[in-house]
Amino acid sequence: MEALMDRTLKLPVGIDNFEKIRKSGFYYIDKTRLIEQLLQNWGEVNLFTRPRRFGKTLNMSMFKSFFEIGTDKSIFDGLYISQNTALCNEYMGKYPVVFISFKDVNGLTFDRAYDALVQIIGEIANGFSFLMNSDKLSKNEKEQYQGIIQIKDGKYHMSDGVVISSLKVLSQLLTKHYGKNTIFIIDEYDVPLDKAFQHGYYDEMVELIRGILGKVLKTNDYLQFAILTGCLRISKESIFTGINNFKVLSILDARFDEQFGFSDDEVKNLLADYGLASHFEEAKEWYDGYHFGNVDVYCPWDVINYVDNLVANPTARPQTYWINSSGNSLVRRLINIADSTTKDEVERLIAGESIEKVVHLELTYNEIDKNIDNIWSVLFTTGYLTKVGEVKLPDSENYALKLVIPNKEVREVFILQIQEWFKEVVAKDNDEIRVLSKAILEADTEKIQRQLNIIMDRMISILDTKARDRQKENFYHGLLLGLLRGSNPNWLIKSNRESGDGFSDIIIKPEDPDSGIIIEVKYATSFQGLDKSCEDAMNQINTRRYDAVLREEGRCNIIKYGIAFHKKRCKVVSDK
Repeated sequence: MEALMDRTLKLPVGIDNFEKIRKSGFYYIDKTRLIEQLLQNWGEVNLFTRPRRFGKTLNMSMFKSFFEIGTDKSIFDGLYISQNTALCNEYMGKYPVVFISFKDVNGLTFDRAYDALVQIIGEIANGFSFLMNSDKLSKNEKEQYQGIIQIKDGKYHMSDGVVISSLKVLSQLLTKHYGKNTIFIIDEYDVPLDKAFQHGYYDEMVELIRGILGKVLKTNDYLQFAILTGCLRISKESIFTGINNFKVLSILDARFDEQFGFSDDEVKNLLADYGLASHFEEAKEWYDGYHFGNVDVYCPWDVINYVDNLVANPTARPQTYWINSSGNSLVRRLINIADSTTKDEVERLIAGESIEKVVHLELTYNEIDKNIDNIWSVLFTTGYLTKVGEVKLPDSENYALKLVIPNKEVREVFILQIQEWFKEVVAKDNDEIRVLSKAILEADTEKIQRQLNIIMDRMISILDTKARDRQKENFYHGLLLGLLRGSNPNWLIKSNRESGDGFSDIIIKPEDPDSGIIIEVKYATSFQGLDKSCEDAMNQINTRRYDAVLREEGRCNIIKYGIAFHKKRCKVVSDK
């Protein structure tokens, strides 16, 4: 779009309404080829499964704007689909469309979630109020419609039977009014199931969603076709049982692979259009790496937010936009139940390596926690991991996928969740920490070393092998500081405080007013280098007089520690 070069178009941060974007001067990356592809690969019911924030809702809004009777056709001017005049003449603006999103069907109880769904259906149905005056509908049919939109105590109110049949009845009434079958677009169909699983009313919600979708999608003579979106394909509960010509278009499917997410060229053009071409490599490192079908794509939510931030502040650094847009409980579930093998696999992923897993694309939410392999599958389908290859399983026709963390942002999710998990584990392990604290007061270096090694052996390493040694040293410094602060409320612990001729890593003032403790932390590049790193730590304490601040307070019984770390092992020396 030539107009972009003057950089007057606004960036559509959080806007997923296609018509609004096109009419209100927002930047739009053309995904209208998806319309052509859908019609050329016909399916009565089409389910697109993609991770959150990859443009599903915007694409569904685009479908609505294209097919809906009365649409403003001008909003497609200049876009790819407008070049296919035969297809536009046949389909554009020719069908009644029901576009409903389940993303807000939520509640701590089933009753609240049920009510939320009733309000959503009622509001959607009320948008077709012209049906009450239609000369194509009978009195009984208008009464059916009235049963969907009736209001009681300021809210939409329907009987259970009406709720189940509401969308099918709506398709029947619209089809009779217009003389054309109805297109259904159901966005985020699986959100109610996810929320129900989290809050403990899963079975009731499965039955409700199965009933509604079964009515409208199965043997419905008034259905032209349906498009659904979600993160997971939920099929084993028989939600989609008996639906003919049901197509599942997952992230492994080469069809439509570029239509959800941004390509390299699209991101380059976007950055260039706003004079930000120099930030391409940074955007790629943070937000690229998702492999859908046969292409690599960027997360659109991240890229749009990043560019919007850069427009306001050209020196802005990349942020974790995708992480902050929703919870990341799946990574936490994996870490909570990780055994030694899984911890090793997580460490390899964080270090940039791949792991091999057999992925199951069809799962129930109830199955996620029953087998750790299922969590790997869900992490893949929801975007926390991505495919970089396949490996044929021995003595089998099946394949395992080679999975990696897609980019720097998602790696931050894993690191954050591991840190939170480790803090909780440490907080609960009072016996081990009590032994460690006592050993520090008694200058028992062997026991300190043993306790730290035990604690580190239980954790998942989050150190990138490419990180600078200083970064790794900071990690161990923070680890040790967290252990000490979390278990010794009566110790005054200071970190990186000026003392003598420098800044000491950790200074501790125990309850005994005559005592003090100084700890200097080092990172060793090898196990063999632990002794030398400890020696360097002790020399630094002495030559820079880190004990000065303690002696000024009359604390003359001072213990000095040099502690060196390498991977999950440490060495401890003391002057006592």
